[in-house]
Amino acid sequence: MGAKVKEIDGFKLWYSGIKRNINGVGVLIKKELAEQVVEVRRKSDRILSVKLVVDSEIFNVVSSYAPQIGLDEETKRLFWEDLDEVIQGMPQTEKLFIGGDFNGHIGRRRDGYESVHGGFGYGDRNNGGVSFLDFAVAYELVIVNSYFKKKDEHLITFKSGSTKTQIDYFLMRSNDRRMCRDCKVLPSECLTT
Repeated sequence: MGAKVKEIDGFKLWYSGIKRNINGVGVLIKKELAEQVVEVRRKSDRILSVKLVVDSEIFNVVSSYAPQIGLDEETKRLFWEDLDEVIQGMPQTEKLFIGGDFNGHIGRRRDGYESVHGGFGYGDRNNGGVSFLDFAVAYELVIVNSYFKKKDEHLITFKSGSTKTQIDYFLMRSNDRRMCRDCKVLPSECLTT
């Protein structure tokens, strides 16, 4: 809870949250790289960005948490508007990495989204997935974890009873995709690269 920074086991964590156990986002960076952080922008309890300079490259890391099914359309619209504003404020010359829970299913099929979807998703696409894919197209981003063939357990990011879905994704600018050599979920942990 709060808008703070903590040091944890050789890492630095920037986070933003308003209510305990509801929403909240964070970015965890190795302590050596944390010294390169030049800006932290807490847009809300759903969007946080960290800008760092490494050698001569500028990197923007964004953590996001989209509203889940059941929340009103206004809350969802505001989230996408806020994320648009954050992304539009980052020059094309800077590297961009967005990770988060987008609460949408992009599915296995690429149909109509070949420029952003690598063809290795999980399950079937839903309306939330369409919104997410449209966002990726608009900003010329690729959904990195859809570009690597993985076993289902390395794609599934949410389980509840018999329900298994993929809702957490990692995006980057399409012209920088070669920087990512792998992306998968570690079962019972988190999305990693």
